[in-house]
Amino acid sequence: MTEKFQGYLYLSLAMIMVGSTVIASKLIASGLPPFIATALRFAVAFPLFFALMRLTGTAWPRLERREWLILLLQAGAGSVGYTTLLIAGLRYSSATDAGVVIGTLPVVSAGIAILLLGERPSRSTLIAIGLAAAGVMTIVLRPDDGAHHSPLGIALVFGAVICEGLFILINKRIRTPIAPLALSTIMAGMGVGVAIVPALFEAPSMQSITMQSLAAVLYYALVPTVAGFILWYAGSARVSGTEASVFTALAPVSAVLLAFVLLGEPVNVNQLAGIGCVLVAVLSLAMPHFWSKTAGQTQI
Repeated sequence: MTEKFQGYLYLSLAMIMVGSTVIASKLIASGLPPFIATALRFAVAFPLFFALMRLTGTAWPRLERREWLILLLQAGAGSVGYTTLLIAGLRYSSATDAGVVIGTLPVVSAGIAILLLGERPSRSTLIAIGLAAAGVMTIVLRPDDGAHHSPLGIALVFGAVICEGLFILINKRIRTPIAPLALSTIMAGMGVGVAIVPALFEAPSMQSITMQSLAAVLYYALVPTVAGFILWYAGSARVSGTEASVFTALAPVSAVLLAFVLLGEPVNVNQLAGIGCVLVAVLSLAMPHFWSKTAGQTQI
């Protein structure tokens, strides 16, 4: 097995795990409030990330006070905001719908960079944004079929995607280089701190906790959060950044397929059309860079 093929395999497994977070969040939503579930997720993940830092000898970054505040904002938006909105959205929407919306993350990140950083969009970026928007609208505008489809649920899930996009944008404001493992450890620790206060307010209104929801939180913390991190960085170390970005298109596919297989959710024409638009959007965003790099390597 070649080094590059190993990278492709690790990246594929990581993105399949990312897609599975939609299924886990759907199960969590049926038995736990979103902030309590989020606090539990990071409370489990933080000591594991900390242990990995000790085992690998990863050092804590030396940051300015301003940078610590930026990291706290990043944890609030990307770590807590994403998880709580995703869980809240899945109370009203199907995992299949959510999987399609989650797939727009690379395109939404590009759109945020254009709006907030003033980046000039290329033609491929504009096409990708249009396709991603079309993909989301195909599921938003389809006839309401009750509990399995809700514009409110889709709006909350899309809010989660925006939070994750802001996470990526805010990270660019940090001048001091931070090792990926150290950043994940900090985000998990701060995630507990940010989520714990609203979680305390949720506790009095909490109804019966199901073992299924607790197991889903444990899975979310151990598999996509920790194991997914290890696989993603093991894979991205073996391939180029552009090649790695293409594999993000597997996340919505994984979510839709797992929703069909594990939850028994039907997949309709609107959802297939939506995921098709999202996949083409992500690929159209990444492939121009991929082909330009390939051409450059061929000339050398």
